[in-house]
Amino acid sequence: MAWQLVNLLLFLVITGYGLYLFYKAVYHRWLYVKLGKPSDFRLQSEGRWREFLTQVFGQKKLLKDPKSGIMHIVIFYGFIILQFGALDLIIKGLTSGRGHLPIPGYEIFGLLQEITVLLILVAMGYAAYRRYGEKLARLKRGFKPGIVVIFIFSLMLSVLLSLGFERVWLGLPASGYAPISSAIASVTGFLPSAAASVLFYIFWWAHLFILLAFLVYVPQSKHFHLITAPINIWLRRSEPVGKLKKLDLEDEEAESFGVGRIEDFTQKQMIDFYACVECGRCTNVCPASNTGKVLSPMHLITKLRDHLTEKGAAVTGKSPYVPEFAFAGGSGAHALAGTEHSELNWNSTGITDIRPTLAWQKEAWSHGGKSPQELNLVGDVMTEKEIWSCTTCRNCEDQCPVGNEHVDKIIDLRRHLVLMEGSMPSEGQRALQNIERQSNPWGLNRNDRAAWSGEVEGIQVPTVKDQPEFEYLFFVGSMGSYDLRSRKISRAFARLLNESGVSFAILGNEEKNSGDTPRRMGNEMLFQQLCMENIATFEKYGVKKIVTACPHTFNTLKNEYPDFGLEGVEVLHHSQLLDQFIKEGRLQPRHEVKERVTYHDSCYLGRYNKVYEEPRNVLRAIPGIELAEMTRSRENGMCCGAGGGMMWMEESSGKRVNLARTEQALEVNPTVISSACPYCLTMLEDGTKMKEVEDRVKARDIAELLELSVFGGAAADTNHELELGAGRL
Repeated sequence: MAWQLVNLLLFLVITGYGLYLFYKAVYHRWLYVKLGKPSDFRLQSEGRWREFLTQVFGQKKLLKDPKSGIMHIVIFYGFIILQFGALDLIIKGLTSGRGHLPIPGYEIFGLLQEITVLLILVAMGYAAYRRYGEKLARLKRGFKPGIVVIFIFSLMLSVLLSLGFERVWLGLPASGYAPISSAIASVTGFLPSAAASVLFYIFWWAHLFILLAFLVYVPQSKHFHLITAPINIWLRRSEPVGKLKKLDLEDEEAESFGVGRIEDFTQKQMIDFYACVECGRCTNVCPASNTGKVLSPMHLITKLRDHLTEKGAAVTGKSPYVPEFAFAGGSGAHALAGTEHSELNWNSTGITDIRPTLAWQKEAWSHGGKSPQELNLVGDVMTEKEIWSCTTCRNCEDQCPVGNEHVDKIIDLRRHLVLMEGSMPSEGQRALQNIERQSNPWGLNRNDRAAWSGEVEGIQVPTVKDQPEFEYLFFVGSMGSYDLRSRKISRAFARLLNESGVSFAILGNEEKNSGDTPRRMGNEMLFQQLCMENIATFEKYGVKKIVTACPHTFNTLKNEYPDFGLEGVEVLHHSQLLDQFIKEGRLQPRHEVKERVTYHDSCYLGRYNKVYEEPRNVLRAIPGIELAEMTRSRENGMCCGAGGGMMWMEESSGKRVNLARTEQALEVNPTVISSACPYCLTMLEDGTKMKEVEDRVKARDIAELLELSVFGGAAADTNHELELGAGRL
């Protein structure tokens, strides 16, 4: 009885202290999060259940990589089961083996527990192999990742050894319901009961210490995601993915716009920092990381997390490390070191390679001599090169298993640079100045916007003034209006609209740039000006339906214009409308187009708006076409390199993104690389020229291929001109 009382008191004291340290570590980090701008968490938690259950308990995102997904499911559900096993073991230790968890079918529970322990050991062995044997590039190696492997292995072994010595101590017979502990007992059965009792309690206490140490370690490591990831997924945005937050530019109390300090992020964005599991899936698919740029989405999040933790500790006076003697980091705050002289070394022979980017990030991020309050967010934590390398493709967010959003943070940093510091790459600045002056990135005469419509053979493209009773407004966009190559898409689509019998019109010279480029490049002021002018024009002519061939314009009009007053207007992409017309019989692709076609998914059509099948349906409807999918397609399709304003900026390091994407397309031996985006088409056509295969592999929009099938010989001459025509301006 005396021993049981001492054991109980020690258990209560040590467990209580462990729980206190855990609470302290979590509470201090919550204080850091509260430094951010307030978020309406009640609004963000509406309508959550289905996605929450599929992502947290269905592990939907993790299964995008089936091997690691299955491994994680075993560990995830194994630990849920073993929490009951831990309670059972605690009860046994506190009652000297006379009690156990009061549940029906206890023997079956014991069998389930032992099988679970074995499966977790196998899963952790595979996890260690993936990280240290297979050496997947996206996974960090070193001491910290190894700690958790040691923790879990030790925890599992302590469970099995405790159960094994319990059987010897209490003289329990071998049982098929306890195969592993029975095997341990058979090997150690020579021990006297007293010795087995001592060994039981040694491993019982070892299990408790490891469990509590792991509990305290969790919030101070990437494993904080065990707590924050479900919260982050619950609080995910309910509005369209990738939709940017509206800035109130008329707020007279606003001291700045965008994010220039870590405190300028919202509290929800800061929860993202602590939800990151450092799995590297985001960086593994990032077009910038894959082609030798310094941007790594994983390091974007972890560097902001480190900076928040260190600055939060300095501001609140609450240390992030508990107990400090065990977990305290190095001296000084983390910062980028020597990056002004450090160039990323790209010498890969493969199509893509993330290793140079990861090596640069690892070398550049270290403890420095400055205090966290002295560090500049842009410069000391994130470089401008990183910020301007993002194509806003959202592949990182699509892959992230914990619901992190990377793009909005990069855009917020760009907003600060552009609106508050006037800093932007010169080519991008030139494009925005041209948009501001002439409403197109080239600075061509705004009165030539409708000039392309006079080149359409056989039909007249009406303006809204010519045909006020139109059903669809064809919003052409700057690419479709001015770019010589993209004009061919506009002409092909106009012919198809006319053939379908639908009533349509264009705005002509009254159309303005949609504002997608200024917004993604951080110039919110210019975007809002263009947005309001376009909406006023739509209202003037009673526009109810809009169709556009540009996914960037489609996404902006459909998902972002409603914040500024666009109401009751249906917005379609031309692939959706063409698919609809084919199904309704309005368009009949009757002529064979004998081509092997691989389709490239536009990021703003696919990942932003889930339009994957419609363009493929159009291609499948064309007789003679053989459709071949690239390895990276649909949700995992790689960006062409033009998004986020990168269309107007030069890539100064590594490999060109469009070249890498073209090489991926060429792997399936196509005769045509098709797309449903003028930006993508331009980048892919440039890629075929760089690979010197443009004579045998053409780049075509789906509308151009459908035009060939619908009109046959009537479109053949147009197609021949297309092959000989000039490229982009």
